[in-house]
Amino acid sequence: MTFRLRPDDLLRDPSYRRLWTSVLCASVGGQITLLALPLTAAVLLKATPVQMGWLLALELLPFALFSLPSGVWLDRVRKLPVYVAGELLLAAAVASVPLAWALGWLGMGWLFAVAFVVGLVNVSAGSAAQIVLTQVVPRERLVEAHAKNALASSGAEVVGPGLAGLLIRAVGAPLALVLDALLLASSAAVLSGLRVQEAPRPAERPAFWRELGEGLRFVWRHRLLRTLAITVGAWQCCYQMALVVQILHATRTLGLDEGQVGLCYMVLGAGTVLASLHGDRLSRRIGPGPSLVVGFSATALGWGLASVAPVGPWGVAAFAAMLGLFGVGAVILFINFIGLRQAATPDAMLGRMTSTMRWLALLPAGPGALIGGWLGEQVSLRAALGAAALLCA
Repeated sequence: MTFRLRPDDLLRDPSYRRLWTSVLCASVGGQITLLALPLTAAVLLKATPVQMGWLLALELLPFALFSLPSGVWLDRVRKLPVYVAGELLLAAAVASVPLAWALGWLGMGWLFAVAFVVGLVNVSAGSAAQIVLTQVVPRERLVEAHAKNALASSGAEVVGPGLAGLLIRAVGAPLALVLDALLLASSAAVLSGLRVQEAPRPAERPAFWRELGEGLRFVWRHRLLRTLAITVGAWQCCYQMALVVQILHATRTLGLDEGQVGLCYMVLGAGTVLASLHGDRLSRRIGPGPSLVVGFSATALGWGLASVAPVGPWGVAAFAAMLGLFGVGAVILFINFIGLRQAATPDAMLGRMTSTMRWLALLPAGPGALIGGWLGEQVSLRAALGAAALLCA
């Protein structure tokens, strides 16, 4: 049986296909970091739940500090070079971990610094990546494009965790990050040849702080964008509460090793593939708003299930189910969240809208990570998962 693309499939467009390939490379590398960085902290450096909370909080801190001015800056510059430079800087940051480990310098302070750099890149290059997509794909096909990008990420999430788990078990978590660095460099190489339709920039622009204020006012006065920012911000707080204890719950409560954790994370990939294939269809059938509710509910159900499951085979099954439900819920949530906000925004405001929305949505995430770490250390790891489920429901 031969697989054929539809005549109007986005992947037939050379520019979008190049962008999609870059997303795939970066996503496979991201799966390695997703496991290797927290496993380095939890297993190699024996991090406490509070330290794991700080590791996540420091990755999110740049959003609070720089997201708004970054949006004004992005509206004044070409986005693709920012995206490419971000991939290269990210590659250098993750490559520094195995180097520090080999030289005997690796400690939680080093991982904190890497997490901050990763967050700093995501503030600028992450927003630029979302805008580059609008320069390649027509507005009316953005939800479809986000679903296809999610499919690229999902494919990586199916094979990536298992590969990462085996790689980490074979060479250790720090050395596994070398492959991530190489994949990120490959992503940057693919992006460097991308052709985009860059909107013309006016010769004269208002003062920097005036433009920043315009971005904030645009989002806050737009009822849809304001509602999306508040609801997704609350979800981000819950997500970080759960994320900060997930690896600790797997390794310390359930007693899983690196390879077994990787196999469980493959279920997350299966969930994201399922949602990527059918998320666009679901959105067209029931609407973007109800689809967002489905996303919130699926993730909350997963965290609640993991918080009450017993130790043993059923606990491992519940942990895998939690990851699968998260994969389904997060993809459905974000393809609608990002597609809705981009469709509602004129080209001249995309940079400021994107950075403002990311700032508002991620502002509660840092406190969520710290609360999750505190609950995990002072009460129990299960308590952090249960609190995330209750607050999200």
